[in-house]
Amino acid sequence: MDKGKIVFVTPPYERIAPGYEFVKHVTNACPSLGLLSLAAQTRAHGYEPSIIESDIFNLTVDDVAKQIIRQNPAYVGLTLFTVGVGSGAEIARKVKAALPGAIIITGGPQMSSMGRETMEQFPEFDIAVVGEGEATLVALLDKLRETGDVSTVPGIIYREGQILRATAPSGAYVALDELPMPAWDLLPQFPHAYRLAIYDFPQQPIATIAASRGCPFLCKFCDTSTFGAKVRYLSAENVFAQMKHLKETWGVRHIQFVDDLWVANNARTEKLCHMLLESGMKMTWSCTARVDKVSPGILALMKKAGCWEISFGLETGSPDLLLKMNKVINIEKSEQALQWANDAGIRTKGLFMLGYPGETLRTIEETLDFVTRVPLHFMNLSKFTPYPGTQIYRDIYGTNIRKEHWDMMNGMNFIVESDDLTIGEMDRQYKRLLTAFHRRPRIFYYYTRLTFENPEHFARLLRFGLGFLKARLKGALSAGKKPQPSPAEA
Repeated sequence: MDKGKIVFVTPPYERIAPGYEFVKHVTNACPSLGLLSLAAQTRAHGYEPSIIESDIFNLTVDDVAKQIIRQNPAYVGLTLFTVGVGSGAEIARKVKAALPGAIIITGGPQMSSMGRETMEQFPEFDIAVVGEGEATLVALLDKLRETGDVSTVPGIIYREGQILRATAPSGAYVALDELPMPAWDLLPQFPHAYRLAIYDFPQQPIATIAASRGCPFLCKFCDTSTFGAKVRYLSAENVFAQMKHLKETWGVRHIQFVDDLWVANNARTEKLCHMLLESGMKMTWSCTARVDKVSPGILALMKKAGCWEISFGLETGSPDLLLKMNKVINIEKSEQALQWANDAGIRTKGLFMLGYPGETLRTIEETLDFVTRVPLHFMNLSKFTPYPGTQIYRDIYGTNIRKEHWDMMNGMNFIVESDDLTIGEMDRQYKRLLTAFHRRPRIFYYYTRLTFENPEHFARLLRFGLGFLKARLKGALSAGKKPQPSPAEA
């Protein structure tokens, strides 16, 4: 067993309902930027990291465990979202059966928000890193390699026999410019195996960048336990260097910025845009923004510098629900920002959720009216999920741990009924909203044009369509084979 070797893993989880696997042809498959950063940081400190991206390559729990066992590492790093905790524990169990000396280190949003509870539920996990992992993980690995005594490492939960111990919080967040460049070279088949959702890019290959961490806004549905409430930025120079590296080394042509507040520090945004324009790099890129942080001037500059799409967290068309969410925006501001972006020639995506506590048929109609009235190109509609670590989770469940829901917490399932709507009714309204938005002639013709402009979109849509027809045919055949009741039974 190599004391310097660590395997980083994103556990597999079912984000697509059984029978609908063909949907993966049009959904995204992007690498974990957290693992890329951790791998780069540990490598810079003398360790030998590798990365297993299970979801992107459709790996099962058995597949992942076999790959880990083959590498015979001293440490296994599992990044855990709530939905992947169960499969992460299965992987840990199988690895420990074959490699009893391997130490299973967990991190990610689940462990930052519910680390002790998760460690209590799953004895397969040896150590949890709470909060940002780069500095803590290196200190932890150093102690494990030197003495095995981790009691002085801040920001972890560990086992001492049958007892769980938690050390003092690390207290400090990393300075992003001090981190090494993400370890894209450790990703299998990068960049060609990785993709954004269909219609979410104008050209490929693509890559993703997190250019900031943290968010000071206290929306009740968001979890800030990992990165904190203070926003920290990569400098414009660092962002530019990453884009340049991706283009020159890997041939990447489109960047998706995935951080929550890409457009917030306008001086930094302007500086990066001018650097891109002066370089003549000619990459396209997409980002996120709050509607109250954009202006016609900054949007026009972003367009010139290659901005192709902005995703706005709009959430709902109901002013009452926005207040319940503690989302400090208003409908008028949202309409204004969308119009400004449209005038600048930037495509707009609206990020919405359905089913937040307080949702009614009236609030759904307000959302439908809003999305069909404003200049919006794409509607991303998720099903409300009360993630651990959020204020709304505490409002709904208090201190109770609802482990039975963990494997459904992916934004694709309704798990909380409202006072006015059953889960079945919310599912019907979900389909109605999406259908009403996409069946309008303007949207239909827009996506038809995109389909034929980009061969990648056409090919993925074709694979999706064939998969859909195959699933429908299989369903019809299965229904036809059901045994008919005998006259006596009838």
